[in-house]
Amino acid sequence: MRANVGDTLIIQGNVVGRQVRKGEIIGVRDPEGAPPYLVRFGDGHEQLVYPGPDARIEPAAAE
Repeated sequence: MRANVGDTLIIQGNVVGRQVRKGEIIGVRDPEGAPPYLVRFGDGHEQLVYPGPDARIEPAAAE
């Protein structure tokens, strides 16, 4: 998994009743884009995330 600042991290709920979580990647520590990522979720909460198999990256729209 590789990501850049500005991409969206989407974590699918693989448990019944768990919602999909989306957040903007605001920090990538590895120069090649490997995890962990600093993510800001919609509620403003920021968290360091090591994405699991239920996560995917949506690239930021090209300007």
